[in-house]
Amino acid sequence: MPWGLQNRLARIIRSDGHTVMLAADHGYFLGPTHKLEIPRKTLEPLLPFADAIMVTRGVVRTSVDPAANVPIVLRVSGGASVLNEDLSNEKVTTSMKEAVRLNASAVALSIFIGAAHEHDSLVNLGKLVDEGEEVGMPVLAVTAVGKELEKRDARYLGLACRIAAEFGAHFVKTYFCEDFSKVVESCPVPLVVAGGPKLETELDALDLAYEAIQEGARGVDMGRNIWQSSNPVGMIRGIRAIVHERSTPKEALDLVKGGKPKK
Repeated sequence: MPWGLQNRLARIIRSDGHTVMLAADHGYFLGPTHKLEIPRKTLEPLLPFADAIMVTRGVVRTSVDPAANVPIVLRVSGGASVLNEDLSNEKVTTSMKEAVRLNASAVALSIFIGAAHEHDSLVNLGKLVDEGEEVGMPVLAVTAVGKELEKRDARYLGLACRIAAEFGAHFVKTYFCEDFSKVVESCPVPLVVAGGPKLETELDALDLAYEAIQEGARGVDMGRNIWQSSNPVGMIRGIRAIVHERSTPKEALDLVKGGKPKK
């Protein structure tokens, strides 16, 4: 792995081998998502606590202060909106040159295993990895399931993550599921876990992060369960405590409620 690529990846996955990514790329197919209607207002208080943020180039240009020292995982795929029944019809929409110009630390695209446009999404991944290797840019593959949430089981996610790694993805974003350790064991590159839709309580989201780390995930890429929380800063601090400090969900919940981190 080239030095530059390793260096970029190390900005995201920190020296303890873990990462807290803040997902805020939802607008590329959902439009003005609740609590993300004004991206700058949502992101600014959270940036000091994020190891990296996952965003589109439009949000980088308009809503992230260039002086903010936060690694960018740049969403580079798209082409379908939530109004379309088939969300799998995506292409690469942002060039590798643009990613380098924006000083991204990684690029991300979705793959749709078992969907109508599976072939195109995997070819997109292979080409993006080739381009990334040329300039030292890591590629994050996102195992998207579209609207079919029932696909979140170990057999399907293990298949999708392994295929992503076989195509050369440097790390993979996927969903947590029962027997998640089997997904981790069969994937030879680091996995980060998506937060998914807003869960009923903050403790549910903290439990999700805790279980994911316990079963081998390198971190989380959480969005709605942080910035749709009643206390977003407290929530991301709680997630950090779980990921980096090995706190329990109940200990982390104290931070959500405004407590101090443990020493």
